[in-house]
Amino acid sequence: MGNPKGFMTWPREEVGHRPVGERRQDYMEIDIPLPPDVLARQASRCMDCGIPFCQGAGCHLDNRIPEWNDLVFRGRWKDASERLHATNNFPEFTGRVCPAPCEASCTLNVNDKPVTIRHIECQIVEKAFEEGWVRPLVPAVKTGRQVAVVGSGPAGLACAQQLARQGHRVVVFEKGERIGGLLRYGIPDFKLDKYIIDRRLEQMAAEGVEFRPGVEVGRDISGRYLLRSFDMTCLAIGAGHPRDLPVPGRNGGGIHFAMNFLSQQNKRVSLEECTEQPILAAGQDVVVIGGGDTGSDCVGTSIRQGAASVTQIEILPQPPEGIDPVNPWPLWPKIMRSSSSHEEGCNRMWGVATKEFVIGRNGTVEKLRCMKVEWKEKKGAWSPVEVKGSEFELPAGLVLLALGFVHPVHEGLVSDLGLALDGRGNIQVDDMMRTSNPKVFAAGDAVQGASLVLKAIRQGRIAAEAMDRCLAKM
Repeated sequence: MGNPKGFMTWPREEVGHRPVGERRQDYMEIDIPLPPDVLARQASRCMDCGIPFCQGAGCHLDNRIPEWNDLVFRGRWKDASERLHATNNFPEFTGRVCPAPCEASCTLNVNDKPVTIRHIECQIVEKAFEEGWVRPLVPAVKTGRQVAVVGSGPAGLACAQQLARQGHRVVVFEKGERIGGLLRYGIPDFKLDKYIIDRRLEQMAAEGVEFRPGVEVGRDISGRYLLRSFDMTCLAIGAGHPRDLPVPGRNGGGIHFAMNFLSQQNKRVSLEECTEQPILAAGQDVVVIGGGDTGSDCVGTSIRQGAASVTQIEILPQPPEGIDPVNPWPLWPKIMRSSSSHEEGCNRMWGVATKEFVIGRNGTVEKLRCMKVEWKEKKGAWSPVEVKGSEFELPAGLVLLALGFVHPVHEGLVSDLGLALDGRGNIQVDDMMRTSNPKVFAAGDAVQGASLVLKAIRQGRIAAEAMDRCLAKM
């Protein structure tokens, strides 16, 4: 700990954002990075705890957070980059889109404000790219073994990079026209500019990873082809089956899954051809159903497209302000949060259930019939109870369903391979991430359900390590 009184001397400084009026007009990243001297002060707030809960309870990647905080404070940025990359293949992703459970479990968060861990992490890797420290790690010897990775989100890319560095030939198949999975098509550019992905892919290509975009395994090529052509396969196909809202009027026009809306806009920003029927918020009263990060991304994108109004509704009750005694430190606090998109203009409502989509004469949604709900506990289970007389209507020309994902798509690849599923419909794996087929591994959201980028990276790394051990025995 370079400055034993740093946490007493310096208060937490938040990362700034570009002005609302400016950023609503474009899709550029909104953060204004803290300058190096401020970052050094913020890093000095780290207490180098005997038991670093940020690293254990908070970070699923086991990032050595106190170590690289101290290195940043001492100005040893290259060493900090090496320490950061030792556990995290893509800190530029987690440093932008991770909700930072490490900060929630920071010891300072008991009675103060936590260290700005996520932003320090992001600036370490940005410094590393700027200085040319991020270089291909090319293996000295090739093993002759061949591995297929299906899906190019964080789990697939992490698995591919780790295996390529062990000398195996790795081919990544991606159904999208470009590599990146939901990093590219699901996260708006104002949170993650796509050049951030491209520069990392350049490193991976130089390390020997082969990318084959525009290939949907299970349709364009079969799972059996992978089993014949490769020694092993890792499925990192995500949880692509969205949760629907089967209420009257659901089949009317103007009601879309959130990811379809977001991916279209990302394609427009990247000047990529979009052949689907356009989903646009311009001039519309937009209702986003679902209060999570995807819903927030829909809010920010709708505002940038020129929506007449944006309302976000959530069936769960409004979270409490400040500390919630139900889930104390170091657990992730379920408290009221507002994203940068909410700051840009959005009406938020909690405890609201959608009862019907009212469809107009042109076959398109005109409004929602809703009802307030209260959550009641019965025999240890919570469920929503409708409040009598609370019915109301919301005007809507575009409805975006941001209700999360149920499980991976079973049709095609998963069914063809005959893989066992768990009780939630996810691909079942053992501790080594091996599926019911000994030549097939799986990682990420396809295994755990929709979750955090850092969890996907960790599972990709675990799968790669297990596959490497198995390949060495062949």
